[in-house]
Amino acid sequence: MIYFDNSATTKPYPEVLETFRHVSEQYYANPSSIHRFGSDAERLLLQSKKQAGQLLGVEPDEVVFTSGGTEGNNLAIKGIALQHQNRGKHVITTQVEHPSVLEACKSIEALGFEITYLPVDGEGRISVDSVQNAIREDTILISVMHVNNELGTIQPIDEIAKVANQYPKLYFHVDYVQGLGKVTLNMRQSGIDLCTMSSHKIHGLKGTGMLYIQKGTSLFPLLHGGSQEASYRAGTENLAGIVSMVKALRMVLEKQKNKFDHLVGLRDKLRSELSQLPNVYLNSPESGAPHILNFSVPGFKPEVVIHALGERGIFISTKSACSSKQEDESAILNACGLSRELSASALRISLSYENSKEEVNNCVSALQEVLTELSGVMG
Repeated sequence: MIYFDNSATTKPYPEVLETFRHVSEQYYANPSSIHRFGSDAERLLLQSKKQAGQLLGVEPDEVVFTSGGTEGNNLAIKGIALQHQNRGKHVITTQVEHPSVLEACKSIEALGFEITYLPVDGEGRISVDSVQNAIREDTILISVMHVNNELGTIQPIDEIAKVANQYPKLYFHVDYVQGLGKVTLNMRQSGIDLCTMSSHKIHGLKGTGMLYIQKGTSLFPLLHGGSQEASYRAGTENLAGIVSMVKALRMVLEKQKNKFDHLVGLRDKLRSELSQLPNVYLNSPESGAPHILNFSVPGFKPEVVIHALGERGIFISTKSACSSKQEDESAILNACGLSRELSASALRISLSYENSKEEVNNCVSALQEVLTELSGVMG
């Protein structure tokens, strides 16, 4: 099997699964319980928060554990909007965000907020000037993803942060789900106020994530109840998921340090091989993230190609897994100005540090076979 859908989810590291099992068996007490067994669980929770902070270069109490990227994005956007609506009801984002950001923005539009959806260039990148020009007196939040989940485009986060930091009452949120472990982002130095991360994109388990909330940032919580996670997120903590996510974070950052060139090499080899196939158009920018490559094959339905490759044990995808079962056309490629022919025939290969050059070769060969077979059927 060749698994090339790592932007949708990653295979958990064996060590992460072992950590989850161990914590589930040995530390199953509620961290809020006052007995010694509960205190042991709480100690492990605090230790995990401390380790996460060290790995990310932030303070432990700036890390809030969530159920994943969708919750983190919703908490950041709705939390800021509801908490600070007395100062303004204007939010800035882009046309190429993940559905969890776009739908969260739509939800607060229904509450009377006004959203500016910034356009992007042909590579899916927004200009810093467009951000600057969109800021108004009543703007309270800017939300921009770091790495685009379909194209791999890297947004100019540091430059946007510099603009946002000129306005003391304006918050800056970054969706870092696709960039974590692949493209470095220094939250502290960048001046980011809120940053979303997800465990299952870094070889952790589904159902766990983190939201970095810079000290001094106040949010309206989405969940009310107990005082867990500094009252930002009520509910008994998923301790096994949290500990195993921190384990995955440590491991993927080590992989990034030692195998980054390997990942770039795989991506570049893919670009080179695919560019030589007839009727294949590369959509991802050359300066994009090292693990995502988007391409179009006009005249072929993406789901047909995906199923044909799947029968050969090769798994790739089309656009975001959160919207892949909707109509074929990619809204992100549309926003980049690509023709409907290209945006409706787009495919995405997303790599991990565990993939190999042999897998790249086999995938390209299989794709060539599939396109030749399908051309014969269509002909």
